[in-house]
Amino acid sequence: MYQKPTLSLWTGRTSENRAYLHEKVRLVDLLNLEKSEVVSSFALLGYAGDEGVRRNKGRIGAVNGPEAVRNALTKQANHLPRSCSFIDVGNIIGLDHDLEGAHEFLSSAVTKLLDQQHFPMLIGGGHDLSFAHYQGIRKFLNKGEKIGIINLDAHFDLREKEERGNSGTPFYQIATELEEDFHYLCLGIQRQANTPELFKTAKKFEVDYLFNHEFTVANWQAVSETLTRFMTKVDHIYLTVDLDGFSSSIAPGVSAASPLGFSWDIAYKTIQSICNSEKLISMDIVELNPTYDVDLSTAKLAAGIVHHVMDWLSD
Repeated sequence: MYQKPTLSLWTGRTSENRAYLHEKVRLVDLLNLEKSEVVSSFALLGYAGDEGVRRNKGRIGAVNGPEAVRNALTKQANHLPRSCSFIDVGNIIGLDHDLEGAHEFLSSAVTKLLDQQHFPMLIGGGHDLSFAHYQGIRKFLNKGEKIGIINLDAHFDLREKEERGNSGTPFYQIATELEEDFHYLCLGIQRQANTPELFKTAKKFEVDYLFNHEFTVANWQAVSETLTRFMTKVDHIYLTVDLDGFSSSIAPGVSAASPLGFSWDIAYKTIQSICNSEKLISMDIVELNPTYDVDLSTAKLAAGIVHHVMDWLSD
């Protein structure tokens, strides 16, 4: 279920001073990962799996998301300090529809990255990875430390798990299968994309959320106040960005596209605020489906988020 990083994905024009990310990145075997020797080390880990999307009756193709993001990242300019490390540790792969096995591997990988002082940046793949990602963070932290989940998304992903989990159930699983307080803020919720039952579930678990028409730069004061209130009551932030929350005019390559999604500017402003909180412990970007992308715009959007987060955290 593990695929080592591939050098052929990191190519481009060369420079004398590592001006591009493909010249900065180091390829590291996750199984032989060592402790970071620098203050800031960012670790890119792919989740090449869309079994959760298939189970949720979505458009499959997100399995190719990690490769598309790497292709978009490789030619981007490198603004990271020399003292900062950027590594690619390869992919977790879903084999033979074994979603649960892939989740177990992914959870252990996240814990290992944190143990070795690397900041995990996961690229999916289906949003089902959030259940495993959260578990990996929990295993790393001391008991009692509060994790706040901030999800930029059109959907709550609070569907009740029936027999098996899928891309629509990760936060329901976190709320019900793990014995701890549930702290969840969802930004960009679309009323037409969530059933009345999901709103009842959100109320039951005391989920904080803003609708997509509220999640705008023009409404930044209210967005900022919501963020601050939420971040104040937790010790750590786990950020997850579902690309299907963006408008399909800028993110067509997703599992569930919508023209009514939020814009890139409010997402970037929100993510920068989270980075500035000094509470961000790990993040992922999910549901990139290259099959439906146009001019690689969605892949470039995901790569841009990765690029900006590294810049903001390394300042």
